Amino acid sequence: MNVNTPMLITFIIYILGMILIGFIAYYSTSGFEDYMLGGRSLGTVVTALSTGASDMSGWLLMGLPGAIFTSGITASWIAIGLTIGAWINWTVVAGRLRVQTEYYDNALTLPDFFTNRFEDHTKALRVTSVLIILVFFTIYCSSGVVAGAHLFEVTFHMSYQNALWSAAAATILYTLVGGFLAVSWTDTIQASLMIFALILTPIMVIITVGGFSDSLEIIKAKNPLNLNLIKGANVCSVISLLSWGLGYFGQPHILARFMASGSQRSVHKARYISMTWMILCLIGAVAIGFFGIAYFQNHPEQASEVNQNSERIFIELAQLLFNPWMSGVLLSAVLAAIMSTLSCQLLVSSSALTEDLYKGFFRKNASEKELVYVGRFMVLVIAIIAILIATNPKNRVLGLVGYAWAGFGASFGPVILFSLCWKRMTRNAALAGMIVGSITVFLWRIYGWIELYEIIPGFIMGTIAVLVVTLSEAPPSQSIQRRFAETETKYLKTAKYFNK
Repeated sequence: MNVNTPMLITFIIYILGMILIGFIAYYSTSGFEDYMLGGRSLGTVVTALSTGASDMSGWLLMGLPGAIFTSGITASWIAIGLTIGAWINWTVVAGRLRVQTEYYDNALTLPDFFTNRFEDHTKALRVTSVLIILVFFTIYCSSGVVAGAHLFEVTFHMSYQNALWSAAAATILYTLVGGFLAVSWTDTIQASLMIFALILTPIMVIITVGGFSDSLEIIKAKNPLNLNLIKGANVCSVISLLSWGLGYFGQPHILARFMASGSQRSVHKARYISMTWMILCLIGAVAIGFFGIAYFQNHPEQASEVNQNSERIFIELAQLLFNPWMSGVLLSAVLAAIMSTLSCQLLVSSSALTEDLYKGFFRKNASEKELVYVGRFMVLVIAIIAILIATNPKNRVLGLVGYAWAGFGASFGPVILFSLCWKRMTRNAALAGMIVGSITVFLWRIYGWIELYEIIPGFIMGTIAVLVVTLSEAPPSQSIQRRFAETETKYLKTAKYFNK
């Protein structure tokens, strides 16, 4: 039996299982709200794990271990920043967003929420936020396609172009058919598979090298800075890595999970499950890259693929250290990470096009059935565009993710935080925050005046825009302030009960 045959069988079983869930979800989807938000019925565990899985894409098993392998433990500042940002997001944003999106005319999307929150009859907020979602999600989706293509390329020795389409096909199919419920249910399974792979693999690497102490000595002998969290980086790089945590407040695919949870109580309980899962996964990803340094230092004859592309380190270790059947299971975790995030991103992009453009401007009286079919068509359109962007094999997963993450964090992050927590905020301030934040990210990405992650200047400028415009205008109408006060009172009353 060819060594790739067991891995191929494992992949096929896994993919067929995800597609089967998609068809099961199809029969549980009766309307557009079900297709886009699962009828706001997600339980605690599904909310927690699907939020984590949709957040941690292929970069968790490819981009992050690759960065650690290249730069040493210094690159783990990104994991610290993400942990802090995720906790604040769960604590400050999640519950409020769940309450407010339902209260503001049952908003199904972020553009819908912004429009209703600020009573924007001009629809400027809707159009601007949809455009931002489409631009940055297309880039983000392409990162998932690139990660999947590299996985299939290395595992099954396919050409990059064939791997590109093969990796994307299954995700497109179950998202197309099953919608939000399929995405959430599969995310729960995928999150379990990811944490299994991220805990088992570094343990096996350490054992193979000769133990924890021996591994550290080998890593230190190669470069002492590999073990130094501080001296291996300058101030700008540490701040840049930590600033990834700012991105959480503006990621539509993560915020959609908060909006879809069954209740504020589900959000409160899910916080602890999701954060535990996330911390364990990040530790595992860092450990794979870090102890992978020791393994390939001991086995330089096996390091050619990793030296050419460090983002392949997990794939290589899974194939080298485990029998083909087990490596097939572990490599399915990479596919799980890719599929979980890509599917959610496709769905959020589809919802923006369907709910906010198609229904909002062209077919206000469209039936539920019509909207579901249009939503499925939009999933296909976004997926094809993302695949076309990903056709360049030189693309790197972490680079694409970083660009999209910064774009969303700077465009939506300040606007989300202020709109959820400040009744004085105005519609024009929300519009200014989105535009200024996104433009700053684009310009900083192109010109890079200082070697600083673009989310930092983007988030700062977006925040300044919100504050300056709000304080220079008259307060919003009494109805806007009254509705905000009612939602905040409802949120605080429930939050106080859960925190006893």
